[in-house]
Amino acid sequence: MSWFKRDKPGIGTPSDGDRTVRTEGLWIKCEGCKQIIFRQDLEDNGRVCPKCQYHFRIDARERMDLLFDGEWTEFDADLASTDPMNFSDSKPYKARLASMQAALGMKDAILSGQGKIGSHTVNACAMELKFIGGSMGAVMGEKITRAVERSLETQSPLVIVSATGGARMQEGAVSLMQMAKISAALMLLDEMGVPYISVLTDPTTGGVTASFAMLGDLNIAEPGALIGFAGPRVIEQTIRQKLPEGFQRSEFLVQHGFLDAIVARQNLRSFLARSFDFFVN
Repeated sequence: MSWFKRDKPGIGTPSDGDRTVRTEGLWIKCEGCKQIIFRQDLEDNGRVCPKCQYHFRIDARERMDLLFDGEWTEFDADLASTDPMNFSDSKPYKARLASMQAALGMKDAILSGQGKIGSHTVNACAMELKFIGGSMGAVMGEKITRAVERSLETQSPLVIVSATGGARMQEGAVSLMQMAKISAALMLLDEMGVPYISVLTDPTTGGVTASFAMLGDLNIAEPGALIGFAGPRVIEQTIRQKLPEGFQRSEFLVQHGFLDAIVARQNLRSFLARSFDFFVN
């Protein structure tokens, strides 16, 4: 048997792991045109499909980076919910909050900051859909109200980018009161003649749509965004009728006077800059 035994080491060959070409995560399927896209091309295009212009959802921090010209300053990053109702469903609300905070690195479902858009210093808020569905609780209401107050103090324009399922049921009536709280603050902004632009993205529904998301001097949306109060299935079950094609999508809403404009993500910053030039002048 020694005839078949190698006494000297053979020619070195790479291990199986070294030979493997790692392609996982390099490609992504577009939900619009169903084509396969190189992920880096998608990222370079602001997460907009270069083939069909389908707008992928983006997180709040990426949104703020795309919104401002260069660096921006974050405010109220440490505000967190106190669980006013001691709520528990499939898991305690405190545990749900803790897991979201650990996973996303933020205390609640919204970022608030200030930076430059064109020649204007602008206060902006952007919602994080991954944080309990971007739902509106006491912290979101407080952060937006503080952003409004900063705009009042400095006479700076305000932008709110909505991406949400609506009010946060785990905070009950406390959540619903944020609709009135923010709307009252925005009324003061209107009386002072300080411009506010609301940007609605996919999805914007529930109590947010029923309040501050539709109170802008301009209400604009990204292409294909789902915007409404109740969902299409609930409406169909209620009125017992089939809804029109594209109902509650931004294109349908512009045609029926519910929105002022549809603005592609790549053009949003320049659109905001021109709008603020118009309002200020």
